[in-house]
Amino acid sequence: MADEQPQAPAQQQLVLQKIYVKDLSFESPKAPAIFTTSVSPQTQINIRTSAQEVAPSTHEVTLTLTVEAKDQDATVFLIEIAQAGVFSLEGYTPEERSALLGSFCPNTLYPFAREAIADVALRGGFPQLLLQPINFDSLYARAMRDAGTRNGGAAAGVSGGETH
Repeated sequence: MADEQPQAPAQQQLVLQKIYVKDLSFESPKAPAIFTTSVSPQTQINIRTSAQEVAPSTHEVTLTLTVEAKDQDATVFLIEIAQAGVFSLEGYTPEERSALLGSFCPNTLYPFAREAIADVALRGGFPQLLLQPINFDSLYARAMRDAGTRNGGAAAGVSGGETH
């Protein structure tokens, strides 16, 4: 009989390797006429996340934010950013890894995307756009709950919307 030693649990480690803008676009279809009229635009934000394995224990997480400002039916401006990061995750269970990729990682990327959106809106000639904090834990939990009721499986990503 061989001596059986209990295996020590793998040490958990999460390392942020890189943060970058994967895609960024800005449109203002009514410029320059929009700057000579008085408008009170309403903004809407749509959020999507995705994660893909790029190497063993290494994932690219992409947080895509689309911000659209409309005055009645006319688009004042549209900003879309795909803010991405490369994260190394070791020693986590599949459920823990899914939660980290679906909540913690997008939450880490959000301040960078938020800053880029504020800068692009300002450079587009509009007032500073301050996006409110987002509870990614809540969005992830809702996406998992919705995916479970739809097909009994895990969610591939988190999506949500917010209107201001």
